Parts: sequence; C-alpha cells; structure tokens
Amino acid sequence: MQTSLMTKPRPSDLGVLGFRYLGAHEVEELADLWGALHQRHTVTAPHLQETIGAMSLDESWRRRRAQYLQWLRDPDTMAVLAEYEGDLAGYAMVTVRDNALGSWDRGDRVAIVQTFAIDPEYTGTGVGSKLLEELRSQLSASNIRDIEFSTLASASEDIDFLQEEGFQPLTTTMVCRVNGFGAHD
Repeated sequence: MQTSLMTKPRPSDLGVLGFRYLGAHEVEELADLWGALHQRHTVTAPHLQETIGAMSLDESWRRRRAQYLQWLRDPDTMAVLAEYEGDLAGYAMVTVRDNALGSWDRGDRVAIVQTFAIDPEYTGTGVGSKLLEELRSQLSASNIRDIEFSTLASASEDIDFLQEEGFQPLTTTMVCRVNGFGAHD
C-alpha cells in the first residue's frame, strides 16, 4: 500500500465539498486515507508501543478493511467520503447501536464514529467540520440524538476540534496487557 497524500497542494478556500456514500465494493478507495491516519496514530501515541505495540500499515489496513466490510453489512452503517474537486479529502465510518439503558438518556440508538480520517493536506481547511455536519444531518434524519467519537488521549488537536464541535468527555478507556505490563513481557 502506498500513501501519496503528502504531495497535493493545500487548498486555501474549499468552497463546497461533495459527499459520497460508499458501499462495500468501494471500501478500497479508503486505503490511502486510512494509511495517513495509521501513520498519525503511531506518531501521536508512541507511548503505546510499550503497552500494546503497533502493527504494520499493510496489516492494519487488512484488518480495518475486513472490519469495514463487516460493518457495512448493517444498513444503518454509513461510509461517507468527502471530496473536493474530485480529490479525496476525508471520510467517516459510522455504525449505529442500540443504546443500553444506563445513567444517561441518550435515545434508543447511538451513532459511533468508528473512523474519522482527514487527508493531512486538508487539515485546518474545514473538511472535518463539514464532514461532521453531513453526519449530523443524516443521523438526525434517522432520529439518532447522540454521537460517540473516540480519539487518542494524546491527540490534543483532535480533542480540541471535538470540543469546538460541541463534544464533551464521557468515558476514559485505559489499556494494558492481560499478562503483564508491556508489549514485550
């Protein structure tokens, strides 16, 4: 797999984005954007190498692609590709699950943003906000009130973006190996 996302000129004014809803037969179009996100994850959270370890880009995409194909069997799942003048600018993979009754009234169903990837060349151009706006519109039309969106704890720019978009922290996920304290025990 190649990632050639870093060579495109950065647009200064996006104007109108187009959105395409992908089916399982189009998942391969997401490979390069996933590759950029995978790279960002490993750079943003190097401390996790000692706890859970990273995998190769090819293996990461193989697994994620399989997961996408499984999720897309559910008609409520959305794979939304944002395009600018024919260029792939970002995408979101969103699943919907029943809301387990708990402490908070979140409606009957909750949307889970499984992947939110923006081409690095489009960072700061409004693609993320416009993609999120498209998701909110579609989810609202399906009577879904809440969106769950996870990010790496060390990804402060992502956390800032989500808070600017109205998200609030709900839970914290902690990870460790079952049989030890590190990836190489």
